[in-house]
Amino acid sequence: MKWIIVGLGNPGGEYGTTRHNTGRIVLEHFRTAHDLSEWEEKKPWKALSSGGKAGKAEVLLLEPETMMNNSGKSLVTLVKSKKQAEQLVVIYDDLDLPLGKWKFSFDRGSGGHKGIESIARTIKTKAFVRVRVGVSPVSLFGKMKKPHGEDAVVKHILGKFSDSEMKGLDKVGKEVVEGLNVLIKDGLDAAMGQFN
Repeated sequence: MKWIIVGLGNPGGEYGTTRHNTGRIVLEHFRTAHDLSEWEEKKPWKALSSGGKAGKAEVLLLEPETMMNNSGKSLVTLVKSKKQAEQLVVIYDDLDLPLGKWKFSFDRGSGGHKGIESIARTIKTKAFVRVRVGVSPVSLFGKMKKPHGEDAVVKHILGKFSDSEMKGLDKVGKEVVEGLNVLIKDGLDAAMGQFN
């Protein structure tokens, strides 16, 4: 069965290097690591897609071309059962983790992330794999400083990564590629055991 791997973000060049586009940025690491096809617009899915083989598994990569809050629209015709949802992986920015950290999770709440809420609502289940990539700032002493209040959160997630933050995200991207390789080959328990 085919794995569907989705990188969340907002379409359009102005959002390219914002923290809210972390899912897309990290997914691009996976695409290039496996030399998958170039991005192609798929109007019926309201998404850009790429695909091919990752190891022995077939994968379909998606970047929804809707705004974040409507990310689920890209999966309406692709994920129609709970069984299919178990082969769905969604990569996204998470304010509950510091920049430089990431985690697998499965079958849990959205943590207030509108893209995850949209997907869960559309496919009618929370039982899909998430790759949560931290975007909260870290102090000089290594403590996470999560922004508080709606204005501060919006300003932070729509802000652009600095050059040094992008270097950190590149490192995370390489780790996520390794994690996804284990997930696809050996399953979720193995991937969570090794990387969480």
